[in-house]
Amino acid sequence: MNTEFNLDELKVADRLPSPSGTALAIMQLVQRSDATVQQVSQLVKVDPALSGRILRFANSAAFGARRPIADVQTAVIMMGMHTVRNFALSLSLIGSNSSGHCRKFDYEAYWSRSLAMSVAIASITARETTVIPAESFTLGLLSDIGSLAMATAWPDIYGECLGAAQGEQLLALESERFATDHKALSLVLLADWGFPIVFLDALKLSFEKRVAGVNRTADFAKQLIFARLIGNYCVADENLRAAMWPDLATEAVHHAMDESALLKFIDETIELWHDWGKLIEVKTDVRPSILKTVAAEKPALPGLDLLLVDDDPMMLARLSKQLAAAGNQVATCRNGEAAMKYIIEHKPQLVITDWRMKPMDGLALCKALRASTFGKNIYLIMLTSTEDEDALVEAFDAGIDDYVIKPVSLRVLLARLRAGQRIITLQRELEKESEDIKRYTAELAAANRRLKSMANTDILTSLPNRRYAMSRLEQESATAQRSNRPLSVLMLDLDHFKSVNDSLGHDVGDQVLVHASSLMRENVRTSDIVCRLGGEEFLIIAPNTDGTTALLLAERIRNAIEQKQPGGFELTRPVTVSIGVAGSKGAEPSWKELMKKADNALYTVKQGGRNGVLLDSSS
Repeated sequence: MNTEFNLDELKVADRLPSPSGTALAIMQLVQRSDATVQQVSQLVKVDPALSGRILRFANSAAFGARRPIADVQTAVIMMGMHTVRNFALSLSLIGSNSSGHCRKFDYEAYWSRSLAMSVAIASITARETTVIPAESFTLGLLSDIGSLAMATAWPDIYGECLGAAQGEQLLALESERFATDHKALSLVLLADWGFPIVFLDALKLSFEKRVAGVNRTADFAKQLIFARLIGNYCVADENLRAAMWPDLATEAVHHAMDESALLKFIDETIELWHDWGKLIEVKTDVRPSILKTVAAEKPALPGLDLLLVDDDPMMLARLSKQLAAAGNQVATCRNGEAAMKYIIEHKPQLVITDWRMKPMDGLALCKALRASTFGKNIYLIMLTSTEDEDALVEAFDAGIDDYVIKPVSLRVLLARLRAGQRIITLQRELEKESEDIKRYTAELAAANRRLKSMANTDILTSLPNRRYAMSRLEQESATAQRSNRPLSVLMLDLDHFKSVNDSLGHDVGDQVLVHASSLMRENVRTSDIVCRLGGEEFLIIAPNTDGTTALLLAERIRNAIEQKQPGGFELTRPVTVSIGVAGSKGAEPSWKELMKKADNALYTVKQGGRNGVLLDSSS
């Protein structure tokens, strides 16, 4: 695998497509500001084949000369030096690279598509002035020269790449094998041949398909994107053209073309493409395999589940068959009432309905669907024989999304279906995103609850920890104050616990803590909260409990721990607990004072011999 791309190595090894000596000399001369027509003519005359073809071009219908042109200099004057340069470069590269050793690379298809794009961009720039059309012609012809370069430089390896991948996958595979891809290599070669920086920047933007801003470079990039679509359309078969048409029509809007203007423009481009093909001997009747790669860059949309509604049985049979052949699942109904019943039961994605039907026409069906919850998101296309503006406005007000004029053109209907298909796909994606967001929100809430629980839980005993104990005690104290109810706390400390750790180890110590905490939970009431403060210290919060009752609770816990010793190991002395109890009522004492009183009582128990309970004297 290459780790670094080196153009100079390929140039030295003569492994790249390059202009012939005459074409290169013309290119270099025309780039000079002091170049003259006479100098260019002299260079052309050096190559008899080039001279003959330039004269043929100057006298051809493609150029449109008003009178016969008999000599090269007059042809150069009439054509212009830039056009001559383009013509020479085109002939040079095509002539020396019309075939090659890369078996998977379709050379004829490559030049056919490149010529179609070059004719398209020249026509576009003639309509929308950004660069000189003759110069844009050459850029269009060579915009994908990197593909040809790879097929020339690495015929076997690149053939493997073409066989293994398509679309964006091909770019990634190229980068892995050659440390560059055909788009980047195109830019490198054009820069090496001296193309203006505005051309290179615009071509790069057109590759990335991320064109923002309003300036010459951005405008030219948009034109290149449009020309590339037209070039692909020119060489496609009818089925592929139908699939390409919606994207082409969408892009045409940015160039002030409606569908009829676009069709006319494409027809003119195709005619010029054929004329140019005859002139420079490029086949324009091929159906290239390379277009599979272009089509693969954008996956085909799935077929639709649609309902066709029309009271004309012939129309219904013909359209349903054609729509099904296009990959859709088609159901049919003869009127609006039958359609409404079908929609309620089956919920199709798209409805194509005729306007004039009985007893329920298409307009009433649209209104009924839009008024219902199940029909709000169904895409609706109306078939109508009227182009009256008021009628169409009424139809859109009723809720249709699009319309097709009768008699129905299948090509137009399929294009409208593709537009609807994109909307439906976006709706699906939004619904999925909405469901994903709901799921993620629920999962996040659950995760937050788990995190909160973990933050407030002692890992060893699964009891609430000190953080939770302080917060909960403050809450219970505030509740007791508001309701003027009693509140008690129990401070617990396992006796001689350090000796357990020292003699038997911390593993046994942990088992003792777990055993004692389980007994505490078993012997408190449902409303009591047992917490571990840390080490062998525990706190029990007893809401709505006075000191005397809390003392009884403490004794029950102490007795349970003393009577039920942990098993599985031999202790040097029984596990016992010392408990201090304090109680309050209302606002006196505060929860902090309450803890201090319980802690003082605990200290007194431990000083008095441990394994006992004591109620604070003020409780």
